Amino acid sequence: MQQRNSTLGRPSGTDGSDYSYRMVVDSRYQLVAKGKKRLSVLFIIEALFLLIGVIFAVLKGQKDDTTNTVAISSLIASFILLIIADFGRRRSRSSFLRLYAVLSSLAMLLFTGSLANQYSLLKVIQYFGNRGTGSFDTVFPSLQTGLLVYILTLSVFKISIIKAVVFLLFNMTPPKKAA
Repeated sequence: MQQRNSTLGRPSGTDGSDYSYRMVVDSRYQLVAKGKKRLSVLFIIEALFLLIGVIFAVLKGQKDDTTNTVAISSLIASFILLIIADFGRRRSRSSFLRLYAVLSSLAMLLFTGSLANQYSLLKVIQYFGNRGTGSFDTVFPSLQTGLLVYILTLSVFKISIIKAVVFLLFNMTPPKKAA
């Protein structure tokens, strides 16, 4: 067997005419690699969003409020689901990614609903709807406005993550052969 040496030139049998027999990577696999890389970045950003959510879950909405256990438990579930999704992304496990897409969406809905109830965001929305002349007597705290912006950006971001997961799942499954 001849070793490859740069001084000898091309090894025997590779005169360049064998290009038609070489294998080409299917574009689907390239799309999967791009999708996995994009999801890894999105998962890191989602983890940061969840850390910000911990701050909102721990803060008390009103003076007599207790700790919001629903928000905290949904955040814990979201962190666990994020770890499962990252494992599914690394190992190309479509079932883990499907589980993440469904359950993390439900956890996000529980989280936003419990925070909206705790911080009475309905009053803030009504205040904006009436252009500041509503029954919200005092000027609403900036915490509630920040929470409203946080929930809206989290929702839009979650939709983009679900789109990326669906795109990856679509490209991970092999194409169906015609019968």
